[in-house]
Amino acid sequence: MERRAFIAIVLSLAVLFAYQALSPRPKLVPDTTGQPSPTVGGGPVPVVAADVVPPPTAIAEPGSAGSVIETETRIETKNVIATFTNRGGRLKSWRLKHYRDGKGEPLELIAADLAGSQPLPFTLRAADEVTTALLNGASYTARTSPGAVSIGPITTKVTLSFDFSSGDLAATKAFTFDPDSYTVGFKSQVLRAGVGQSVAVLWGPGLGDSYAQNGHDTVKPGALYSVAGKVSRVSSSGISKQPYHQQVFEYAGIDDHYFTSFVLNPGLATVQYSNLSIPAADGSGSSARELVSYSVTPSTADAALIYYVGPKDFDTLAEIDRNLTKAIDFGMFAVIVVPLLRSLQWIHGYVGNFGWAITILTVLINVVLFPLNHKSVVSMRRMQEVQPEAKAIQERYAQLKSTDPARQKMNQELMALYKLRGVNPASGCVPILLTLPVFLAFYAMLQTAIELRGAPFVGWIHDLSAPDPVYVLPVLVAASQFVTQWMTPAAGMDPAQQKMMLVMPLVMGFMFATSPAGALIYWLVSGVWRIGQMQLTNYMIGPPRIPVAQSAGERRAKKVGRSKTDAAARGE
Repeated sequence: MERRAFIAIVLSLAVLFAYQALSPRPKLVPDTTGQPSPTVGGGPVPVVAADVVPPPTAIAEPGSAGSVIETETRIETKNVIATFTNRGGRLKSWRLKHYRDGKGEPLELIAADLAGSQPLPFTLRAADEVTTALLNGASYTARTSPGAVSIGPITTKVTLSFDFSSGDLAATKAFTFDPDSYTVGFKSQVLRAGVGQSVAVLWGPGLGDSYAQNGHDTVKPGALYSVAGKVSRVSSSGISKQPYHQQVFEYAGIDDHYFTSFVLNPGLATVQYSNLSIPAADGSGSSARELVSYSVTPSTADAALIYYVGPKDFDTLAEIDRNLTKAIDFGMFAVIVVPLLRSLQWIHGYVGNFGWAITILTVLINVVLFPLNHKSVVSMRRMQEVQPEAKAIQERYAQLKSTDPARQKMNQELMALYKLRGVNPASGCVPILLTLPVFLAFYAMLQTAIELRGAPFVGWIHDLSAPDPVYVLPVLVAASQFVTQWMTPAAGMDPAQQKMMLVMPLVMGFMFATSPAGALIYWLVSGVWRIGQMQLTNYMIGPPRIPVAQSAGERRAKKVGRSKTDAAARGE
């Protein structure tokens, strides 16, 4: 029994050794998990508010040899959280800490969802595609100055640099951050065999504010540049007509309704724009997402550039350069908009709510404009009183053609009537025209002020820059417009015109449905104020004294009677 067991063990060992000898040996895979992280000046990569973390797998870069272990470096300032990748030394994320997206997270201005197919910001474009692919796909070495940066927002200027070299090609990128600004300084140098190469600096499709692409705003991303103090804007659809611009720029870039990305004072440079239309992902047929890319090619190879990437906030832009405030499209009455914006901010400092600030400012404006509006109502009342007599004069000449010289007598009689009654036909319109610039300026301010973005009011209104979600304000505004129109003296209008004017508030109500809630508050308060003012004006001047219009036969009989009386008085 023991002999048989011994033989079985020997045979089993023989089988195992034979199997190992005949089976192929597996290839050894080097362990990369223990490799040291990228170093800066011989030490670990300095990290600002986050560690440099490699992804689980290496990323193969088209056009470059081997694979790239991608690492990220995050720089946090008072206003911005910026994330850079060592893959090409480019910007991967630029989030604004004081502005929120639809999910309540810091607003992302980089279209991160397109990073796999579109260039990231600070991508370099060389003269040939091979060099371009190598510059943007290679693994750069990151370092910061000063060499040790504490966790959290920086308190002094910090420079983040990326270096790369391969054969006779070498590249350096340096980013300088101001702790209190939305700007970042950028300088690049590309050398081929020690000779500087001219490259274009690309900013990929933007802006990434998808919140502004969902119907909340009216201005989609487009081109923006300033030359000799004149700001030019080109919509994404018009960029294809002239994508290249070579000028001495004061600034050039892109913007949308509330945010912008542009390079400051690049001097003589070539700027190229291109647009990108992304269909709706859900296939619902909703409007496509429109984005714009731009690149800057400085006149010198190693030019230092400064980029502003942030809100179109008046005070923020004015701190950098007063001329930058023109990037905010206040319209033709900008000279009035700025004082109104200052007033709104001042009132908000006391009430703490922009909805109530709009209400109070609207009341104050209407108080100032009360005399003009009062005069307009009084003038329209006087026109209403003389309207029967004016209509009688017009009826006498109704059979004449407009080209008949005899119709000039009609105008003379009308002017004589107006003079006799002390009425100026234009006096009802002039006061309204004088108030029109203020109205347009206030509306432009409410449409463009970034202070209203995400600002709540009361109840269901959580964003004054977005439409009323339950349409209560549009209905109230339309109702106030209807009452105002019904109370307005309809001087010179026939019944059909009066009915048409009463229908207009209903049409306006549908237009108001997509207007920002902040603008609707202004419309509603102004409408209610106008109703009260008209009531007060009517009380002050009393009911209209409208004479009864006489028929043509009565006027002829009266004229004949006066003639007979005059003849009798003369003894005829």
